[in-house]
Amino acid sequence: MSSEPEADSTATPPVLPMRKKRVHPVDEVPPVGKLAVLGFQHVIAFYAGAVLVPLIIAGAIGLDGDALTMLITADLFTCGIASILQAVGIWKIGVRLPLLQGITFAALAPVIKIANDNGGERVGLLTVYGAVICAGIFTFLIAPFFAKLIRFFPPVVTGTIITIIGIALLPVGIGDATTDPATHTSDAGNGRWLLYAVGTIFLIVLMQRFFRGFWATIAVLLGLVVGTIVAWILGDTNFSAVGEADWVGFTPPFAFGAPRFDLIAIVMMIVVMMIIAVESTGSVFATGEIVGKRIKKEDIAATVRADGLATVIGGIFNSFPYTAFSENVGLVRLTGVKSRWVVAAAGGIMILLGLLPKTAKIVEAIPAPVLGGAAMTLFATVAVVGIHTLGKVDFADHRNLIIVSTSLAMGLYVEFSQSSTPSEVIVDGNVVEVPGMSGVDQAVPGVLLQIPFGAGITMGAITALLLNLLFFHTGSRGVAIAGGGSIRLAEINKMSLEKFRETFGGLVQNVTWVVDAAYEQRPFENAHDLRASFQDALLTGSDEQQLELIRAFPDLDAEDEVGDMIASDHTALSNLEEEEHDNIVEMAKAYRQQFGFPLVICARETERYERVLRNGWTRMDNAAGSEKSFALIEIAKIANYRFDDLVADANPIVSARFNRFQDVMG
Repeated sequence: MSSEPEADSTATPPVLPMRKKRVHPVDEVPPVGKLAVLGFQHVIAFYAGAVLVPLIIAGAIGLDGDALTMLITADLFTCGIASILQAVGIWKIGVRLPLLQGITFAALAPVIKIANDNGGERVGLLTVYGAVICAGIFTFLIAPFFAKLIRFFPPVVTGTIITIIGIALLPVGIGDATTDPATHTSDAGNGRWLLYAVGTIFLIVLMQRFFRGFWATIAVLLGLVVGTIVAWILGDTNFSAVGEADWVGFTPPFAFGAPRFDLIAIVMMIVVMMIIAVESTGSVFATGEIVGKRIKKEDIAATVRADGLATVIGGIFNSFPYTAFSENVGLVRLTGVKSRWVVAAAGGIMILLGLLPKTAKIVEAIPAPVLGGAAMTLFATVAVVGIHTLGKVDFADHRNLIIVSTSLAMGLYVEFSQSSTPSEVIVDGNVVEVPGMSGVDQAVPGVLLQIPFGAGITMGAITALLLNLLFFHTGSRGVAIAGGGSIRLAEINKMSLEKFRETFGGLVQNVTWVVDAAYEQRPFENAHDLRASFQDALLTGSDEQQLELIRAFPDLDAEDEVGDMIASDHTALSNLEEEEHDNIVEMAKAYRQQFGFPLVICARETERYERVLRNGWTRMDNAAGSEKSFALIEIAKIANYRFDDLVADANPIVSARFNRFQDVMG
C-alpha cells in the first residue's frame, strides 16, 4: 500500500498566465508611436514618386497651376485610401501585405493621349476619368480569372520583373540626386548635390551598421531628416511654403466636372490595367519573398481587386490608376519591418497630407539630392530582391537564360531611351523639370502598341511573360506539368532517376524508395497517372520501408530557429497561444513514446486546433499496426496536396480507397 497521500481532488488547479498569441510578422501591430514613425518613413520614401505622375501629366496636357495643386492633393488622398485597402483588406479585397499603392507610370502615355484627343487641359481629364472608372470596374470583376494565370509566373518571370523594376527605377533616384533643390532643374555638375546624395547614403549605411532595434529600422527616415537639417543650415532649403499654404484643402469628387465615357479611351485604359495587374503580381511575389509568405492565386486575386477598386476611387476623386509602389518594397527589405499595419499607418498619413496642405509642404521641403540618395538605396534593394529570386532558377536550362537576358535587354532598352529633353511645369512659382517621355514609343504606330514601349518595367514584364509562354507552354513537347509550369510531361518521362528525385522528392520528404517506385511506372500519360504512381508506391512498400517514410516526417510540434512550424502542411497550428502549443507538444511526445514514430496528421483537412488535438489523442488508443496504416493514409493525403501545389492544372482525383479512409477520418 502506497504511503503517498492521495491528491486532493477538490484542489483548484493553478491558473496559468495568458500568453501572447503567436502571429506572423506581417500581422504584428507595433506600438502607436513606432507605428506612426515607421509609417511616416514609408510616406517620405514614396512622396517624390507619388507626385511625379501628376506633374508629368499636367505639363503634357497644359493644366493650370490650381488644377495641378488639385491633382497632387487628390493623388495623396487617394493613395492613402488605396494603401489601406491593400494592406488591411476587406472581404476578398487587398492582399494584406505591406504594399503601398501609388499611381502607375504605365498610365502616363494613355492618359496624356486621351486627354489631348478630347480637348486637353481640364476638359480632357473628364474623358480620362470616365475611362479610369470603367477600367477599374473591369479589373475588379476579372480578378479571379487573372489569378488563375499564376502558374505563368514562375521564379524566372517574377525574378526578372522584380530585377527590372529595381534597375529601371534607379534613374529616378539619380535624377533627384542631381537636381538643384532651389530651381528644381538638373545640375549634375554641382559637387554640393553630390555630397548631399552620397552623404545621405553614407548616413543610412552607418545607422544600419551601428544602430540596433527600432533606431535601425528608421535609418532611412533619420538619414532624410539629418540631410534636410544640414541643407536648411546651409541655405539649400527653406520652409517658407509651409506658412503660405492653407491649413485645410480638400479636392471634392468630380472636381473638374462629370466624367465622359468614350469606348476607345476605355479600351486603352483596360489594356493599361492588365499591364498594371502584371506589375502588381511581380511586386506581390517580391514582398512575399521578403516577408516569408507563400503567394497563392487567392492572394493575386485580392491584389488585383484592390487595384481595381482603388482605380475606381481614383477616377471619382480626380486621380489615376493605382499599383504597388516598388520603392516601398525596397524599404520593407532594407528595414526588415514586415508589418502591414505600418503601411496602413502610412496610408492614414497620406490621407492627412491630402487634406492638410501645410503638412504636405513640410515633406516637399526635403531637398531633391537628399531624397535621391535614399531612393537610390531603396531601388537598388528591389533589384537585389529580384536577383535573389533568380537564384532559384536553373540557368543550366538555356531557355531560362534566354528569358532573363532578353527581358532585361528589352526592358532597359526602353527605359534608357527616354528623351533627354525634360518638360517644365510651374509649381508654387518655380519652374520644375519633369522627365521626358520615352523616345522609343514615338516610333511605334498606334497608342495601344505604344503602351508597352512607354516604360521599361512594362516592356520587361511583357517580354518575360511572352518568352515563358513560348519556351515552356507551347510547342510539341506536351503540356507544362511541374515546377510551376516549367517542366513538361515529355520531359518528366525522359528524366534521369536523379532529376526525378530532385523534382518530386519533396512530395514524400525525399524518401527515395517511394520516388524510385513511382519512377518505375513511367511513361505517364497525364498528370493523373503521375499522381497515381506515388499513391501506389506508398502502399506497396515493405513494413521497414513504410516505417522509414513515417519517421522521415517531422514531429507535429517541431519548430525552426525562429519558432515557425517545420511541418509546413500543418496550417492549423501556425498561430497558437502558448497553452495550446504546450498541449500539442505534450501530445506529440506521448505519441512518439508509445509508437516509436512521429504523429502525422494532414492538417490541411483538419482546420481547427481542437480537431487536431482530438484526432491525435483518439489515435493513441489504436494498436501499433493499425496506427501505422493510419499514419500512411495521412501521408498519402499530405503527398496529394503537395502534388496539387507542384503540378500545374493537377486534377485532384484520389482513388476510392483513399476517399473511403478520408470519410472514416473526417
